[in-house]
Order: sequence, then structure tokens, then C-alpha cells
Amino acid sequence: MAHILVTGALGQIGSELVPALQAQYGRENVVTLDMKSQPAGFAARHEVAKLPAKAVLARVIKKHRIDTVYHLVSLLSATGEKDPSYTWYLNVQSLKDVLDLAVEHKLKIFWPSSIAAFGPTTPHDQTPQHTVLAPTTMYGVTKAAGELLCQYYFLKYGVDVRSVRYPGVISAEALPGGGTTDYAVAIFYEVLKTGQYECYLKPDSMLPMIYMADAMRATIQLMEADPQQLTIRTSYNLAGVSFTPAELVSEIQQHLPLKVSYKSDSRQAIADSWPNSIDDSVARKDWGWRHEYDLPRLTTTMLEKLRVKLGVK
Repeated sequence: MAHILVTGALGQIGSELVPALQAQYGRENVVTLDMKSQPAGFAARHEVAKLPAKAVLARVIKKHRIDTVYHLVSLLSATGEKDPSYTWYLNVQSLKDVLDLAVEHKLKIFWPSSIAAFGPTTPHDQTPQHTVLAPTTMYGVTKAAGELLCQYYFLKYGVDVRSVRYPGVISAEALPGGGTTDYAVAIFYEVLKTGQYECYLKPDSMLPMIYMADAMRATIQLMEADPQQLTIRTSYNLAGVSFTPAELVSEIQQHLPLKVSYKSDSRQAIADSWPNSIDDSVARKDWGWRHEYDLPRLTTTMLEKLRVKLGVK
């Protein structure tokens, strides 16, 4: 049975990946690590530490006999632009620490990349698996560098490291966390709280998105895939559904009245540098990836879950 460590466990991805891993492998086999104390009942074993801290990480790995690490520690795109130096240090150094420990302890690693690794010179429609990586944000730079670092450790040391390029991830569990695509989460909260929302992107800004349940299923599916079937050791393209703010508003208005205004800010330039849609055919071929949530199902599910969470009828 795997002994799993999830770093950054209380972030947007970790808060839903941890329960999914517990369901798959047993609660007692999933150790969580974050700079914050865990909510009651979140994990059987939780470590509090601020990364990068290689010695601390090594201690945790030895203490819990870890063989698999899901390394989720990261500052996101818009937040990362506020302190680029720290974003580089946190995102890249913490990954290198994990990869170094993977060599020493024969660990299997999952690390999330992002569509932020692309850039304005990348083909925007059906962005291919192998293409230009020329990001214009520090977050994107760390993801492009991290992809190459992962591939290097696989080629040089044989580390079994696997990755996907997440599009915008939409979840009802975690609050928006400073990403450019987070409007597609915040808007659901605001429609239920106030019935209105000011969007920081233009109405026609097409971006690739994925519902959290699909993202978690893809992550675990990739980690369980036969390594002989994997042809990518940088990061696999992953796609769900692409839409614009206007299309999302229209879909929400099928359920509830919503008044939206548009006022672009610095996140618009970031969005403009990212793809409109993603070609994930290599993931589909190599390990059988298929998304399940289209825009109508995503919208209905988000509204249902947030009504319960917010106590709104």
C-alpha cells in the first residue's frame, strides 16, 4: 500500500485531492503537510511546515515512510506577480528539494504544471502538446522551468515524476486563491450572495477550464498509469471545457438572475497570453484521459454545492 505525502495540502487542489486519495488508498496512508494547521478531521496525520525546507521535508518522508509525493506548493499567477522573487524561490526551490529527495529515497512524484507555462507566441487554439513555452508571468516561468526540471530528473536519475498542465480549476470547496481564472469560481459565490458580479476579464476572454472532480480523477489516473505507456515527462496537456465569461454568465442565467459588469485589470494581459483551448490527445492516447463535465453540468454542480455551503435556498 502506498504511503503518500501531499504538500500544500490545504490549497485549492490539495483540499480536494486529499479526500480523493484517502478514498482510494485509505485515510491512514495519506500524510498532509502545509504551513497552516489542518481543519478538524482533514487528515489522520498532518505536519505543519513552511517550504522550501529540505531538511524538514526529509524528516517527514523518513518519519512516515513516504514513497509517493504529490507536491502542490505554489504561488499562483496574479499573486505571484506581486513578489516575483519569492514566487521563483518557493515554486522552483521547493520542487528541486522534492526531486533531490526523490533520488535519495526512490520516491514517485506528482507535480502540477499549468497553462501558464505557455505564452503569447504559443498557438492559442487547440494548443498542441509539443509547442512554444514562452510565459510572460513569473508563475508561468516557474512552471516552464519546473517541467524541464522534472524531465531532467527522469532522464538523469530515473525519477518517476508525472505532471499535468492544469487549465483553470473550478471548485466549490476552496475559495479563489489568486489565479487569473478564479473569476469562474468567484462569480458563483456572488450570484448566490448578491446577484451581481464585476468581472476583471473581458466578456470574450476564452480560457480553458476544468471542473475539480475531473482534475482529481485525471491526477490519480495518471499516477496509476503504467509507466511504460507514458511518453511525456515534462507535463501532459489536460483539457476540460473552454468558455468565455459571457458564456458562463449566460449559463448561470439559465438558473438565476445575474447582473454582470466588466472592468479589466492586470489579469487581462495574463489571460490574453494563455490558450483559448487545449489539445490533450496525447493524454487521451497514453493513459485514457476523458473529461466528464461540460459547461452545463459544471454550472449546475457548482450552484448545487454552493447553495449548501452558503446556506442559500
